[in-house]
Amino acid sequence: MLVGWKGVSSVVIATSVLLSFASAASAQDAMVEVETNVIYGADQGSALVADLAYPSGARGMPAIVYVHGGSWRGGSRNGNGALDVEQWAGFGFFAMTIDYRLVLASPAPAPYQDVLTAIRWVHAHAAEYGIDPDRVYLIGNSAGGHLASLVATLGDGPFPRTGGWDEARSDVRGVISVSGAYDVNALSWGNLWTPLAGDVEEARRLASPIRHVGPDAKPILLIHSNDDTAVPVEQALNMVQTLAAAGAAHRFIRWEDKGHMGILPEVVPEARAFIAEIERGLFGGDR
Repeated sequence: MLVGWKGVSSVVIATSVLLSFASAASAQDAMVEVETNVIYGADQGSALVADLAYPSGARGMPAIVYVHGGSWRGGSRNGNGALDVEQWAGFGFFAMTIDYRLVLASPAPAPYQDVLTAIRWVHAHAAEYGIDPDRVYLIGNSAGGHLASLVATLGDGPFPRTGGWDEARSDVRGVISVSGAYDVNALSWGNLWTPLAGDVEEARRLASPIRHVGPDAKPILLIHSNDDTAVPVEQALNMVQTLAAAGAAHRFIRWEDKGHMGILPEVVPEARAFIAEIERGLFGGDR
């Protein structure tokens, strides 16, 4: 099932996929550079680490940053279901997978602050790596989908900048959320999002993407499965309804039996098609 902005048809989407794949053909012939254990920031004695891949010598690349799942308390940048940075470099992207501080050691909102640090790092290093700073995308699954969606709806929010690159931009062009959570207070594992001080319920409301949806939210693709037992599909359905009511640009792909997903092979072409739509200007305005 696909729900779109102003009823953009699946024929247009299919065309976008073909154009996206065609434009990536030359990139796939280029040499891919890989960098591992890159420190993208540091906070409270913790180094924030990422893996990178990108086509050698490319300029004006889009960037995609992956945020892993694990209920904010586990998981890693290169664990099961993570984004394949070399694959995306072959598509012509600067691809980055990040670790972030986990809540059992660094209470909320530390994971979110680290995601924002990673985005700032990309902007701060755009010229060095040949990244187009206006083509930065975010993708995440489960808790990573939650964090990515919060960037799309809340942005910097009221949180202090930590980790470095304080003067850099922290905006993205669009977001892909796979099996993401959108209402922390209604989530079975939402109690893990607990700050050191203050009103816990309010902190979880602030951390809920569904509470910040407005017409200026970044375009977002939601992918969810009916049989997801970790994040019930109702979370996605409620988020889609809220996005639609606000006139926010979005797509929704609903599968029947994929469970609680990482970046499955089936997710990759959907994410690429969504990015192609954004880059062709198919979001916003009358169609």
